[in-house]
Amino acid sequence: MCDPLRPSVRIPAVSAELLTRVRQIPPLTHCITNTVVTGFTANVLLAAGASPAMVDIVGEAGIFARLASGLLINLGTPTPEQRAASREAVAGANDAGTPWVLDPVAVGALPVRTALAGELVRLRPAAVRGNASEILALAGSGSGGRGVDALDDPDAALDAARSLATRFGAVVAVSGPVDLLTDGTRVIRVANGDALLTRVTGGGCALGALMAAFLGAARDTDADALEAVAAATLVYTLAAEHAARVADGPGSFAVGLLDALAGIDPTDIAAEARVEQHDAPVEEVAR
Repeated sequence: MCDPLRPSVRIPAVSAELLTRVRQIPPLTHCITNTVVTGFTANVLLAAGASPAMVDIVGEAGIFARLASGLLINLGTPTPEQRAASREAVAGANDAGTPWVLDPVAVGALPVRTALAGELVRLRPAAVRGNASEILALAGSGSGGRGVDALDDPDAALDAARSLATRFGAVVAVSGPVDLLTDGTRVIRVANGDALLTRVTGGGCALGALMAAFLGAARDTDADALEAVAAATLVYTLAAEHAARVADGPGSFAVGLLDALAGIDPTDIAAEARVEQHDAPVEEVAR
């Protein structure tokens, strides 16, 4: 555990600012993602105010990544075409300075996606998002979970997350009951959210896309990558809380989440945020 933690005032303020920017711009968010969640991911982006584009064709992915505000690479269904398109898109994004997010879905036990995730993370994404078991596996500290289900909690992955962040210059976001985010030095915990997110296909995958949108919106602001990823996490988990209050179950929750994302008021974020931050001393990070 990281101690002492202190309540963060800045993250809620940055979250409100970036949500407003997402709605004003809106950021063109390029997604190469899991075929199971494509529609839900696009709808989450639209509800938040971003502009989704699911361009996963070789010969187009690299071109589009150069035009986009942010890029998501999600390895949920890494077909040969998607693998090639992902490599092409990452190259285009890096050439253009487009921030991109890697979501290493179910890495560890499955060899094709594990090898691809190891290849892509070395190309320095702006952020890596996964559950604790995925982050441990990507860092070489675990064998992964049970498919997409984590067998570890976020704090068990803290050292692995810090290691990945330091080695590859990425923000690492570990999803769980309390989301943990780090840039290798700072650690932010977001305690908002609801368990119904785990009962909707694409609940985590869509968050990776929202992170890409917020990273795109954060360009030309004073928000850094860790703050942008934390802002996306806070907005998304607050919307989940709002949706859960009126949901009868997973089905109505999924619809309600879209409505809550569209309706969340930036001025209310500070009142409802449960965010804490810890700045590790240099000697702690070195361990």
